[in-house]
Amino acid sequence: MSATTTSNEDPKFVIAEMRQHILLLEKSVNSNESRFATRAIRGTASIRKRLNGKVLGAAAAALLPKDAVARLGLARFTQSSDMDVDAVAADAKVSSVVPEIEVYFGFLTLLFLHDSAANAHGLTFSSELVEYIQKLNRRSLDQLSAKIYFYYERFSEIANRLAEVRPTLLAALRTATLRHDDETQAVLLNLLLRNYIHFNLYDQADKLVAKTTFPETAGNSQSARYFYYLGRIKAIQLDYTASHSDLVQAIRKAPKNPKSAGFQQAVHKLAIIVQLLTGEIPERSLFREPFLLKALVPYLSITQAVRIGDLAKFQDTLAKHTATFRADKTYTLILRLRHNVIKTGIRMISLAYSKISLRDICLKLQLDSEEDAEYIVAKAIRDGVIDAVLDHENGFMKSKENVDIYSTNEPQNAFHQRISFCLNLHNESVKALRFPYAQRKEQSTMDALREEERLIAGELAEGDLADDDDMGDF
Repeated sequence: MSATTTSNEDPKFVIAEMRQHILLLEKSVNSNESRFATRAIRGTASIRKRLNGKVLGAAAAALLPKDAVARLGLARFTQSSDMDVDAVAADAKVSSVVPEIEVYFGFLTLLFLHDSAANAHGLTFSSELVEYIQKLNRRSLDQLSAKIYFYYERFSEIANRLAEVRPTLLAALRTATLRHDDETQAVLLNLLLRNYIHFNLYDQADKLVAKTTFPETAGNSQSARYFYYLGRIKAIQLDYTASHSDLVQAIRKAPKNPKSAGFQQAVHKLAIIVQLLTGEIPERSLFREPFLLKALVPYLSITQAVRIGDLAKFQDTLAKHTATFRADKTYTLILRLRHNVIKTGIRMISLAYSKISLRDICLKLQLDSEEDAEYIVAKAIRDGVIDAVLDHENGFMKSKENVDIYSTNEPQNAFHQRISFCLNLHNESVKALRFPYAQRKEQSTMDALREEERLIAGELAEGDLADDDDMGDF
């Protein structure tokens, strides 16, 4: 057991694995196939825990020229003694490499600096890498550039310098859009939306969404983030139906693994509040999910208060969990639920009583005066929340007989939503299909093709949405 662990942590084995990733990157550049670069980047998840100054120094000395940007930057942030590793690179003389290899080593260095909490060094080095990338004009750098920009923004967020990096990200987005770098474009859009939302600049975020188009070929992790930010923007703008639709899409596209648990919790919290604002009640089974059970306890109390129209319970829950709601950035939306609680209470009263005085309504809903109760009931009648008649002179509300729901358009609307969901799901499945016939020219046998698919599936399980742990709160 110990021998295996030692061998896996040996720098020689880590460097050998890096060589495999470099071969994939070179193959991606030569064949113009991005899938090889994708495999190389996803493979970094298996060596990330074994990265240190010793390994990176030996790998840079063995695989990079002396004047490489990544090697020079690494030498400044690691001790010189770490560069000598059992003569791994004593006789290695690399004259030149393609820029993708340098950026790849820069990406590994950023991972090491982030995991080592060397945030100041990380911000400096990521800025240098961004400048280096912007001088190049290579489509094959698309996926690596996306990773560099991600950590550039992440280090800036840790240093509380988000506002300073916004012009750089906007310029990079403009360049990526002109070059049709889909992965970089998707990442930059999400980073800018996160930047605007962090400073509550929802109008600017909405303008950015209106003037840009999210790439259809982006991965599910970036699509999930994009739909989450869209849902938050539309919720603030009172477009609850569209917001809930976007949040449902984010939930469906988010990978179902422990690494994405934080993201799924953030999306479900917002989706519950938005669904309550639309007048619907979330399913009880949602609050029993293992990865949501503890996180959604305050939201379960809010849901129960809205469902039964208990204004007192709603106020108590809001006061008890104010800090949690503010941390989740849902406090403002929850304040809007007070009106929904009152409407639900009026609806429950109208179903339970055929005739009730305004004074009793005031007591049940804990309102300040009978005039407030009268105004609220009148508005509920006008909005179609209840079917009743208000007697101002005698001070009571009289409910009418229940209307057959099948005589309204509600069943048709529900049926239309289900059909739309099925059609969208079919269209997305068709777009996600991949036809391997063109790849068989490179594969001598079907066994080699199956082996490649098995490797990709394993890397997906290890590396998908791996950056979520680095992003912090969503």
